[in-house]
Amino acid sequence: MRLRAFVLPALFALFAGCGHSEEEWQAQLAKYEKLSQEHSAAQDKLSKTTQELEAAKSRVADLEAKLKAMGLSLEETTGKVTKLSASLEEQEKALREYKERARQLEAIKARFEALKKKLDQLTKLGLAVNIRNNRMVISLPGDVLFDSGQDTLKKDGKDILDQVAGIVKADGSLISRNYQVAGHTDNKPFRGAGSFKDNWGLSLMRARGVLLHLVDAGGMPRDKWSAAGFADTDPIAPNDDEPGRQKNRRCDLIVVPSVEEMLDLKSLAN
Repeated sequence: MRLRAFVLPALFALFAGCGHSEEEWQAQLAKYEKLSQEHSAAQDKLSKTTQELEAAKSRVADLEAKLKAMGLSLEETTGKVTKLSASLEEQEKALREYKERARQLEAIKARFEALKKKLDQLTKLGLAVNIRNNRMVISLPGDVLFDSGQDTLKKDGKDILDQVAGIVKADGSLISRNYQVAGHTDNKPFRGAGSFKDNWGLSLMRARGVLLHLVDAGGMPRDKWSAAGFADTDPIAPNDDEPGRQKNRRCDLIVVPSVEEMLDLKSLAN
């Protein structure tokens, strides 16, 4: 208002002194009013966009924190705007990028939460279901499945695997997915005889035993299951004491991500 109170009399004096007509004065005044309104509208839009951008940035940060807590490892997008000027165009571009990132993160979070919900029944069996390295993992205690240094399933181990197979078979979306049985050991060198030779062999043969039971007795589709042995290379606890070593002696059932899921995660890193 102060600017207008100063500018209008000045314009009037200028035009009057130069001999301009009332019509010319009114035309210039209308032009000034239009420019003033456009400037005010642009400032309002910039302020609104800035607020929306800050809200979108906060939403993205919140989603990234939640996904990280779930075990999902997400890289920053290279297109992410970290330093902005005050221009409306750059603010709007950044806002679109953050909204798109938030949409992608929401989709990933919803997908993994839906999958975890389907597997929640397994936690009632005393199994741990979590996310590691962007993959849903069902951990089966090795000491429940096998005797020390052996790859022959115990009765309790077979019973647990039968219940796991029953839950997977009861859900069409679960049984249609790909899985990998991953065998793990602690870091104590294997001292047994036979064909195992070392922890690599023991972990692989245990994974094979679990796989064969799930396929043969559990009715899991052969073309969607595989086995791998990791020995002591992927511990989930320190190997400094027996409780930690016991946690590391395990077989994991890994829900292998689909192509679409891998592409979704990749798109966030590119």
